[in-house]
Parts: sequence; structure tokens; C-alpha cells
Amino acid sequence: MKQADIILIGGGASGLCAAIEAKRTKPEASVLLLEHLPKVGKKILATGNGRCNLGNLNAHTHDYTNKAFVNGVFSQASTRNLCDFFRSLGLYTRADSEGRLYPLSNTAASVLDALRFECTHLGVEILCDTHVEKVKKSNGGFVLNDCFFARRLIVCCGGCAAPSQGSDGSGYALLRSLGHTVTPTKPSLVQLTTDTAKIRALKGVRATAKLTLSTGGETAGEVLFTDYGLSGIAAMDLSRYVLPNRKAAVTLDFLPDFSRQELTEMLGTLCRRNSALPGENMLTGLVPKALGSAVLKDCLGAVPQTVGTIQPNEFCKIAHALKAFSLTLTGTKGYRDAQVTAG
Repeated sequence: MKQADIILIGGGASGLCAAIEAKRTKPEASVLLLEHLPKVGKKILATGNGRCNLGNLNAHTHDYTNKAFVNGVFSQASTRNLCDFFRSLGLYTRADSEGRLYPLSNTAASVLDALRFECTHLGVEILCDTHVEKVKKSNGGFVLNDCFFARRLIVCCGGCAAPSQGSDGSGYALLRSLGHTVTPTKPSLVQLTTDTAKIRALKGVRATAKLTLSTGGETAGEVLFTDYGLSGIAAMDLSRYVLPNRKAAVTLDFLPDFSRQELTEMLGTLCRRNSALPGENMLTGLVPKALGSAVLKDCLGAVPQTVGTIQPNEFCKIAHALKAFSLTLTGTKGYRDAQVTAG
């Protein structure tokens, strides 16, 4: 039976970082990292569109649900600590205008290389193609797969999101077997699936909007219409509020800076100034042309031939549709396409 003072399960970002910290803290300890994929760090290479978003300078200012817990974490592991850690590996960082941190090289491979090289330098042993199926306490330590023994065990298996990248949720079963409680989980930062009757012609169209979920929760930002529903950062942010097996609707406000009354008056003025304007061009000064047509079809039943044929009472309907374009939510794209696991 192979023995080590410290064994880590999972060779992703957290596992590699934990292995480095363990060896730095206890240089005399033997540290073994087990990874079930052929190579460590596969998900690192996919993050940040291949650039690896390491953190955010403004992370501490976010309105977190459990502020006490988060404040405790940041008091011991701040963004500065993170930058210092990577600098100690020879990896330097830069921040974009939104505070997102990336490696100076702008490539995720640099991050993985820095972590792997430091593990090698410190003497961390890495075994790939090693899937841990069972763990049990024994003789003051832990026995894994009946062939590994560790005095200390660190589980870094990740969640359920993007299983093709290595995190398939198998770590939860290992933790339950050791007596830990696992809260219910769900996919997050994932695309939304909706009824597509209203948006079939909008595939590939991007717009900015405020999104509100009927069961609670709202976000704002870019939305991308797809053949299955909604993508884009605003839609993916909203996924955190989606409740499994619960009916809901998503309402999109394409012009949150204007009231319905203001829009009604603006539309009336526009139509009076140019009554011969084709209906399909009516809203091009406010939203993308294809989206404008979809809005008109939603509230008027069809796109008018010219704006001069629109009745005065219909301007209010159009304004309402621009402020409250509603889609029936059918769910999300699930763990396969999710970026994180919530729970």
C-alpha cells in the first residue's frame, strides 16, 4: 500500500494550489496528488476563454448572500494574497477595466505551467489516471481505494459543472462517506432555456437588458438570443436564481433608463414626424432591428407596413413590450454547460 503524509484528491486549480501550500508549510512531509484524468489542470486551460481569469480586484465589494462567511475568507485570503502567491511562482498578473485578473502572458497555459513547475520543484508527487472511488478512516488516517494510505487528506474534487473538464461531482459521495453534509446543488453561470416561439428569428442577436425572474432575482447586461433560449452574461448570471422544477418567466426590459410613459411619448413623436417609415424600422434607434420586429409582433400581432398605421393606443402596448418582453422559462442547459456549481 502506497503511503503519504498528505494526499490530495483532484488535480485542478485548488488541488494544485493546496499541494503547493501543503509542501511549503511542511517541507518534510510527503505530498501525493491524485487526478482521475490523464493530465492535471484541464479546466484551468478552458477558463477565461483560454486566458484564465484568476480573480477580481473588486471581489470583496460584491453583495454576497452570506457576507459574514465571505468576509472571513477575504480577511485570510485577499486578492492581494492571491497575486502574491502567483508572483511567488513567477507568474505576474494584470487587471482589466472591470478588475478581472489575468496572467500577464494572457494565456491560461502559463498558469497551469507555473503550478505544475512549482509542484515538481517542491517534490509533490502527482499520479494521473487515478480515480478515487472510496475512502475510509483507518488507523488514525485514511485509506483510499484500498491501496493508498494518508495521514491527512484534502479533497479538491470540484463540483458538478463541466464534467468533461474533470469535475463530475464524484467528490460529494466521498465526503458523504466520511460523514460530511452536502447541501443541494444546482448548475449556475449557465445558459437559460425558454419557450422559443417569440425569438426564433433572433438567433445570434445581442442586446442589453435588465432581466427579472418571476420567482425572484434580477440581473442586467448583455443578452444573446439562441435557438434554445438566452445566453450572454446577464442570462448566465440570472441562472443562479433558477429553482429546479419550478415554473417561472423571464422578463426583459430593453430600455431600463426610460419609463413606459417616456417611451410612449417618444414613439408617438417618432410616428408623427415620419408616418411613411416602414414598421420594421420603427425601433431601430432603440434596439437591434430584428429585435424591434419581434417586439412589434409580440404586442401588435404583426409588424405594421408603416408607422402611420399604428393607432395612438398601440404606442403604450409597444412601450410595455419594450419594458416587459416576457419568455416562459423551461430550465437551464444543465451541468454540462455550466461554469460553476451553486449550493
